[in-house]
Amino acid sequence: MQFTDNTTLANTRLTSDGYLVGTVSVARTGVQVYHGSEIGGGNGLINVYRDESEVFALDSLASFVGKPVTDNHPPVEVKADNWKQFAVGSIGEGVLRDGEHIKVPVTLMDADTIKAVQNGKREISMGYTAELEWVDGVTPQGEHYQAKQKNIRINHLAIVDKGRAGSTCRIGDALWGDTSPNNNTGEKPVATRTVMVDGLPIETTDNGALAIEKLQADKAAAEKLTRDAQVAADKVIAEKDAQLAAKDAEIDALKAKQLTDADIDAKVAARSELITKAKAIHDADYSGKSDAEIKALAVSAKGVDIKDKPQAYVDASFDILAKDIKPKDTFADAMRGTVSAPVTMQDNGQSDYEKRIANAYKGGN
Repeated sequence: MQFTDNTTLANTRLTSDGYLVGTVSVARTGVQVYHGSEIGGGNGLINVYRDESEVFALDSLASFVGKPVTDNHPPVEVKADNWKQFAVGSIGEGVLRDGEHIKVPVTLMDADTIKAVQNGKREISMGYTAELEWVDGVTPQGEHYQAKQKNIRINHLAIVDKGRAGSTCRIGDALWGDTSPNNNTGEKPVATRTVMVDGLPIETTDNGALAIEKLQADKAAAEKLTRDAQVAADKVIAEKDAQLAAKDAEIDALKAKQLTDADIDAKVAARSELITKAKAIHDADYSGKSDAEIKALAVSAKGVDIKDKPQAYVDASFDILAKDIKPKDTFADAMRGTVSAPVTMQDNGQSDYEKRIANAYKGGN
C-alpha cells in the first residue's frame, strides 16, 4: 500500500554550486489517522500504529538513502526508467534517529524547484510503501489502534505547497499524487494541525489548535480543582466520623464500667468471703487492701515463700490453706467464754414440798 507523510523543510542553505541543502524530520513513531476509504477500511477514521521496531528497522532506514526528491508527488512510483522525468534532487546518506523521528539530509538540484522553495514552497511529503496489518491494539502510551504498518520502504520525497497536516510530521491523507490545494489564486496556504478532542482527530489552523489546547488545559485544571476539593471534603468527613466513633467507644466503655445493684451485692459477698478465709488462715487487719494483697499477706504469714512467684501461685496457695483450715465458730466460742462453772438450779422449795407429801401418811406433823 502506498502512503505519504508530510513535514516542513528547515535549516536550508545554498551551496557554491547553487544547490539547496537542508535537513528534515521525515517520519515518526506512534498512531497516524487515516480515512478508511484510503486504506480499504470503509468510510470511518482508522488509527494506524507505526511501531518503533518498524520505523527504526535497519531495512527501513536504509531505504531512505539515495532516494529521489520530486516537485510534488508523481503519479507513479519513481524508478530508474522514469527518474529523469521526476527527480529534482536526492536524499543523502546521513539518515539518523532523532527521538521518535527520523532525520535525513536533502539536496535540491533543480533551479526552478529551488526558487519555489525560496518563495515559500517548503512542505515535504514522503512517498513510501508499507504492509498494513489489520489488528486491534493499544500502544504503550494508551492509544487505541485498528491497524499496524509493517515493512516500511521509502520511494521518494516530494516538495509540495501544503500537506494536509501542515508543518507537522504525520501520515498524509492521499495516495500517490500531490495533496497540495489549487493555489492559482495566489492565496497563501494556511498551515493546519490535527488535534485530538475527546478521542477524535480535528484538523484546524495553528491558532485554532492553540485555542483548543488552551480550553482542554483549562478544563483539566478545573476538573483537578473539583477533584482536590472533593478529596479535601472526604478527608474532613472521614476525620469527623473517626471522632464520633471514638466518642461512641468511650461512652460504651464508661457504660461497661458502671455496676448494677446485683453486681455490687456479688462483689460485697465475694469480698466478705475472701476476708473470712484470710482471717481463718491468719487473723490480721485486711482493710484497704486489694484481693491480691490480702492473699499474699495471708499465705506469707503461714511461711509460704511467694517472692517472685506469679499471682496464680499465690492464688493456689491461698485456696489450699483456706481448704485445710476450718473457720472458727465465733458464736460457740462466745458461749464457751461466758459459762465458766456449773450452774446450780434453784427450785424455790419444790423439793421440800414433795418430801412432805410423801411422808404425810405416816402421821405426825
